[in-house]
Amino acid sequence: MGPMEVPADALYGASTQRAVLNFPMSGRPVPAEVIKAYGLLKAACATVNNKLGRLDDKRTAAILEACREIQDGLPAFGGLARHFPVDIFQTGSGTSTNMNANEVIANLVCVRAHQPIGRSKDPEWIKQGGVHPNDHVNMGQSSNDTFPTAMHLAAAVAIHNDLLPAVKKMAESLERKAAAWDKVVKIGRTHLADATPIRLGQEFSGYASQMRHAEERLHRALHTLSELAIGGTAVGTGINAHEQFGALVAAELTQRTGIHFREAVNHFEAQHAKDAIVEASAHLRTIAVSITKIANDIRWMGSGPRCGIGELNLPAVQPGSSIMPGKVNPVICEAVIMAACQVVGNDTAVMMGGVGGIGSLLDLNVAMPMMIANVLDSAHLLARSCHVFTDNLLDGPEGSGGLQADIDRCKGLIEGSLAMCTSLVPVIGYDKSAALAKDAFKQGKTVRQLAYETVVGQKDVNGKTIRREDIDTYLDPWSMTLPGGEGAAGG
Repeated sequence: MGPMEVPADALYGASTQRAVLNFPMSGRPVPAEVIKAYGLLKAACATVNNKLGRLDDKRTAAILEACREIQDGLPAFGGLARHFPVDIFQTGSGTSTNMNANEVIANLVCVRAHQPIGRSKDPEWIKQGGVHPNDHVNMGQSSNDTFPTAMHLAAAVAIHNDLLPAVKKMAESLERKAAAWDKVVKIGRTHLADATPIRLGQEFSGYASQMRHAEERLHRALHTLSELAIGGTAVGTGINAHEQFGALVAAELTQRTGIHFREAVNHFEAQHAKDAIVEASAHLRTIAVSITKIANDIRWMGSGPRCGIGELNLPAVQPGSSIMPGKVNPVICEAVIMAACQVVGNDTAVMMGGVGGIGSLLDLNVAMPMMIANVLDSAHLLARSCHVFTDNLLDGPEGSGGLQADIDRCKGLIEGSLAMCTSLVPVIGYDKSAALAKDAFKQGKTVRQLAYETVVGQKDVNGKTIRREDIDTYLDPWSMTLPGGEGAAGG
């Protein structure tokens, strides 16, 4: 394609520079997690090629040292990051990023051997034991199997090391709240309207269960992501790769990460489609939906403090208004919900990238860099959301006491609820109970007050005279939170 000028101090070569010029799209380079995954992958490939007798010890050691440098020297800013400048929105196979990794690794070998950058393609240097970006770093590989492998590797590491612990931490905090508030009875709400009583601990046990299900979803995502495309090379046939290459690289990556990886059962599926990434993203979207449910319920129950529901007291973490003194807002809930919205949007982009005719075309998916960038962004946002929600709201900043229940408010709202009449249905029937609720509302009385006045002395459905103390038994909020309403009529 003719000559290509490359910055003199750049560790990449002509292929990368062409990509830089071709794709000035977003200004956002491929995520560092993908580059680090490439460092892991190229090291594993070199190790396996050496075991198979295809790559000599000297070149293997040089490649491994360069890959270690990529792992250790690639923070978000500084280090080697500037040598990986290719935009997310590039060739859909990730070829530019694969070649970027090959070129940087080969040139790092040159630098460590006190050779000029760019000598990695000098035939004389190669004869002397130099490392060529294609012949040695990319041995037995293609962009078409390395990029999907790096995608799975990066996503699995992010989920395993960052997101899973954060989800577990949030689940444990919610479980502690559920246990602490198991005796706090409050009014339930369906359709945002008063319903029968429920214990605050029961509500929080539901939230905790959502996050435990989130853990299970992440384990399912890891199982799907652990199947790797490596070994399929260009179109899944494995041309130019040793027949044991894929399985051995997967085993090597398992040893290096502690995550169980395996060679793809079918390399054509692994490269021609990216259903596994679509599935993993969908699990992340579901977790985002779960988090919005939890955060939104808590901000509703914490609304007030005087003119809202006010059953929960959220820790005050910052002033809520520049004009209204003393106002405190549910800002942690809001931030987490916004992050969840972004995750849902990310998932839409990932799904579109996996659709046939858009990203998945015949024998290769060509939307992979965009897809993995969104999956990694989602994993990061969810992990940070779980930490922030747990640390700054559920457990709360040090000295804040964290999220608190207003027990008196919970009791007061129960007594005023018209839904209390539900427990009278087995005693006086549905129609009479409904009429009692309507009359109580019209007269501004509680169900209990009106029942004392109108139900005491009447016969129940079994012909037994109803006493005042019976009303108190029937309208006991605690009993209404037990299976079958134990202790109440019909229990």
